[in-house]
Amino acid sequence: MEEKQREPVGLVLTGGGARAAYQVGVLAGILEILDPDRSPGFVNPFDIICGSSAGAINAAALACRANDPHRAVDGLQDLWGNLHTGDIYHADAARLLRTGLRWFAMMSLGWLLPHLRNQQPRSLLDNQPLGKLLSNTLDFDRLKANLGDGMLHSLAITATAYTTGEHLTFYQSDGVIKPWQRSLRQAVPGTIGVDHLLASSAIPFIFPAQAILVRGQTQWCGDGSMRQLAPMSPAIHLGAKKIVVIGTGYKDDTHPEEKDVNPKYPTLAQIGGHALSNIFLDSVSMDVERTQRINELLELLSEEQAQGLSLQPVRTFVVTPSRSLDDLATVHLEQLPRAARTLFRVLGVSSASRATTGGALVSYLLFEASYTQELIRLGRADSLNRIDEVKAFFKETPA
Repeated sequence: MEEKQREPVGLVLTGGGARAAYQVGVLAGILEILDPDRSPGFVNPFDIICGSSAGAINAAALACRANDPHRAVDGLQDLWGNLHTGDIYHADAARLLRTGLRWFAMMSLGWLLPHLRNQQPRSLLDNQPLGKLLSNTLDFDRLKANLGDGMLHSLAITATAYTTGEHLTFYQSDGVIKPWQRSLRQAVPGTIGVDHLLASSAIPFIFPAQAILVRGQTQWCGDGSMRQLAPMSPAIHLGAKKIVVIGTGYKDDTHPEEKDVNPKYPTLAQIGGHALSNIFLDSVSMDVERTQRINELLELLSEEQAQGLSLQPVRTFVVTPSRSLDDLATVHLEQLPRAARTLFRVLGVSSASRATTGGALVSYLLFEASYTQELIRLGRADSLNRIDEVKAFFKETPA
């Protein structure tokens, strides 16, 4: 009798800068539920892994060790749990001052001294340390081996091309998968490396864009969460029938309860935090809602009608923080290096626990162990609080 294969499971890890530490905790909790004894033969539960922005880094790390999921997540916990700001971007006073002066000179004197435009800074912060960290941590040869050995079906990393305005999905698979293309979206097969991760995690204005060769043309690429209208789309195109989505946005970070009769003009930190939340969080919830509505529609149609629409049901399991990460970030603000802390305070960030203190902005850029460890603990607790749901979702059903 021919053995039936289980439905391919996809994992979608969204963006969020330092918030992505939360995803590691969720993954640790899921593996603890599925394999509490950490059996040596435990098989990677995610056939297709997709990541955007900082989620792309977690996705690649997981894929590179797909042959040993527990070890992969242990490594991620160790990485995020011992992180410091200097591991991600230069935060010393000299570099921040030099960058600040270049910005000031360009904006104040650029019209008078045109040669200054040629020396314009590329970003607010320099993430060169992140490139070194990724090169020393990730084994992309192991990724290729995992794909060849069937430990993983596909890895997909998203980025946005500033040159063309397109949203790009770079993917590496165990077989030939025809690239797909939609309006302002296209898929690019190839070999994924550190450059793709730096491009995907290049938060606009904060970190510099990365040059990527796309079909023979150089594209300057930035954060993969920009223009990401359908975060689950790559997983579906790559064959996922069930998808786990781990977001980094609290269900109500809008703080509608905070009303001020005479509110002050918003600080740059407030505006920046709102802009980043719009990039990283909103598209995820909308895509999940859209998928749920499509599933409801398909339930009402006959099999023939559904086939005519070229649609198929996709089960989703979504995990998001049960607490506001903005509030958690403000508690750990003092852990930042003094120069970085001063910069954020100039922008309007304070340690007060209110929506107007810029906690949203710093929650993306607070790469300090005290904060990331708390996010890991929160993620693990949030998944362990849903044991029955996790077991039901991963229960094998015939493909």
